[in-house]
Amino acid sequence: MNPLVIDVRTTDDQRDVVHRAVQAVVEGKLVVFPLETVYVAAASALNEPAVNRLTRKCKDHDPGPLTLAVKSVDEVLDYVPQLPILGQRLARRCWPGPVTLELEDAQPDSLVHRLPAGVRGVIAKGGEIRIRVPGHQLILSALRLLAGPLVIASARRLGGPDCVTAQQMVELLNGDVDVILDAGKCKFAQPSSLVRITGPSLEVKRSGAVSEANLKRLASWMAVLVCTGNTCRSPMAEVLLRKRLADKLGCQIGDLEDRGILVLSAGTSASTGGRAAEEAIAAMKERGLDLSAHETQPLDERLVTFADVILTMTRNHRDAIVSCFPQAASRTFVLSRGRTDVSDPIGGPQDLYRRCADQIDAYLTEWVSELDLDGK
Repeated sequence: MNPLVIDVRTTDDQRDVVHRAVQAVVEGKLVVFPLETVYVAAASALNEPAVNRLTRKCKDHDPGPLTLAVKSVDEVLDYVPQLPILGQRLARRCWPGPVTLELEDAQPDSLVHRLPAGVRGVIAKGGEIRIRVPGHQLILSALRLLAGPLVIASARRLGGPDCVTAQQMVELLNGDVDVILDAGKCKFAQPSSLVRITGPSLEVKRSGAVSEANLKRLASWMAVLVCTGNTCRSPMAEVLLRKRLADKLGCQIGDLEDRGILVLSAGTSASTGGRAAEEAIAAMKERGLDLSAHETQPLDERLVTFADVILTMTRNHRDAIVSCFPQAASRTFVLSRGRTDVSDPIGGPQDLYRRCADQIDAYLTEWVSELDLDGK
């Protein structure tokens, strides 16, 4: 029997398409979804016969486990409750998106162990689990309406490429799936990047839509220093922290990125592309640090999401950040740890900038002394 092919691009209401796809999944049928990477066939992870059918029909010639697709980073923690720090970082920065994480399945409180035995056998194969929050709105909308996750599998002929159009899926799986959602050619038209994480180590098993170089950069530890205008306090803190971290690691400041460490600064009310205050540049030059190329930037959602730690110059800065981005509360701290604010030296004499830099450096020295950069 030929599958029902729905051209999403010609429908008046995509919500109706999503509801039809969800109904098919609930009934145990196989539904082909477009992702931002490739087309995949999907079955409910709660339906063992459907998953068994998926494994028989969609041969992707990959010896690893099939992928579990979930609707959010928060739901990932239901299936990998002890997600390593590196995994948390990549999840924050890459999802929803074209990255699949491969993790150890060694957590008895995971919801994986509440799935049917036959499903566990294909998604937790060899003691590992592959999990992903896809970046395509169709499958995300379906996942939000389903009671559980989806098991997804790409499909291709032996030695051939993955399917990046619905027509390719029709030709390959005609009669083997029940519904195909046609949304045109996939955005990236290549598989997701597959990253294996074991504790603090990362192995790129398939570079896919995100290059290995970008994945390693995305895996870097990132600190963001925050003041108001990003012209004096936070830029000075940025270069001072780089110096302290380089000293701790016994490397040059320019080598920090290669060591997986990024330090940035931003302002809660900053404009884009401004210069650091001349007095701040001079204060850093006295310490052998160069602030002349600094360009101001506002603190935005992307920086907040990417940051592993956000250090603010004042309590008010932290309150403003947490008010706008409550999800970042556990990663946002006052630089002084609540002892006193770092006052704004703007408009003051050069000596005031020196004293401000001394205060910032003293607080940063404490932070750096407690950082475990080996387990970053």
